[in-house]
Amino acid sequence: LFANETTADGKPFEVVPIPAPEILEDEEGWVDYSYVNHLVTNGGVIACTFDDPNDERALAVLREAYPDREVVGVDARPLYARGGGIHCITQQQPAV
Repeated sequence: LFANETTADGKPFEVVPIPAPEILEDEEGWVDYSYVNHLVTNGGVIACTFDDPNDERALAVLREAYPDREVVGVDARPLYARGGGIHCITQQQPAV
């Protein structure tokens, strides 16, 4: 199990369970919604929500995991419909 693994310097990982969305399909078929795909910023966390019964539970887990940051949920369904989540679309930009 991953929970038994360690970092390169031998420190154990802290595994934080987070619920999965209950919604498995939209009007076009199967979806791969995930609360794991969030963005940690200076002072904040931008989290995916899906108008799902587990949205608030997931936000509560993230607030506990990041107690010194403001956790804000954003409806990520339009992003997922286009193939990504909040973390995916905010990644590295090449330098000019």
